Amino acid sequence: MYAVVSTGGKQYRVAKGDLCRIEKLEAEEGASIELDKVLMIADGDNINVGTPFLDGGKVTATVKAHGRADKIEIMKFKRRKHHQKKIGHRQHYTDIEITGIEG
Repeated sequence: MYAVVSTGGKQYRVAKGDLCRIEKLEAEEGASIELDKVLMIADGDNINVGTPFLDGGKVTATVKAHGRADKIEIMKFKRRKHHQKKIGHRQHYTDIEITGIEG
């Protein structure tokens, strides 16, 4: 059994027991959260697809950790113009473990 959920502007295919790295959520470590934007639930040959979300669909998860990803360096350069710009970015994330799928 698996589900497709939407969170943080992205879609994730999750199953019970999966560890997933998603965009940062405002929840403490060890807290239980509910992802209610469920797009699809599949259980064998039985597939339920929402329009766009399933009514009554819910995925529960436990927050494992918060962190920051590796630094991405952005370099902008224009030749012969004495223009050079260097920017860095580290994205915040939340690690979750899927504990249940309902719907």
